[in-house]
Amino acid sequence: MNMKLTSWNINGVRAAVKKDFINEVTKSNSDIYCIQETKAQDDQVLEALSDLDGYHIYPNSAVKKGYSGVTILSRHEPKSIKTGIGIEEHDQEGRVIRCEFDDFTLVNVYVPNSGSGLRRLDYRHEWDLAFANFLGKLRKRKKIVVTGDFNVAHQAIDLARPKQNYNKTSGYTQVEIDGMQGLLNTGLIDSFRYQHPEEQKYTFWSIRFGARAKNVGWRIDYFLVDRRLKDQIKSTTIDNDIMGSDHCPINLTIDI
Repeated sequence: MNMKLTSWNINGVRAAVKKDFINEVTKSNSDIYCIQETKAQDDQVLEALSDLDGYHIYPNSAVKKGYSGVTILSRHEPKSIKTGIGIEEHDQEGRVIRCEFDDFTLVNVYVPNSGSGLRRLDYRHEWDLAFANFLGKLRKRKKIVVTGDFNVAHQAIDLARPKQNYNKTSGYTQVEIDGMQGLLNTGLIDSFRYQHPEEQKYTFWSIRFGARAKNVGWRIDYFLVDRRLKDQIKSTTIDNDIMGSDHCPINLTIDI
């Protein structure tokens, strides 16, 4: 059975709803829709999405109000829903939620940004190691699909200006690149790059300097698919014509 999954950093669920987000979800006809950076508590997410029909809504918010947060919207009721990676320091930021289905486990993640001046780069390094360890253990039990905003361009093809940003800008330092490779090394593939090895397409644009109009962007949102599922990947697309956030939605259709 083909299943369509969508992921989108919406940069605030309440702001997104005012920009026609609910209609975008309905139009997508996705079986599962993962969102990041909800910037709301669980009850506020449920309230903001109360007009959305046909989906079970599973939020995970940060302890700090108006910060971070992820949510999974699913037409199918999962076998279980769990939040976090089991480490309090990381889990208080509301960055991970997972749903287990019969044939796979879906992980929705909002990876920490290293911040201006790379002030959180050391924390980001710790996070990447902990998250890779978490995924490795999870994958031993069942095939996994991991999606979300990873806050890193993995290769030079994944951003418009690699030379200007390398080791200077959050999202394209060697520490972060190595961290992303560590996630892939747990047994995952970058599904878009697997299907489109030469295509230069982006999922995020700075709100400054007219970056989106000029398409000076970054591909930092991914579907990482278990290698054991790679032959079941049917399509991977980036909807960079959909507005409403500084990111755009990405899609994966998989036979599962």
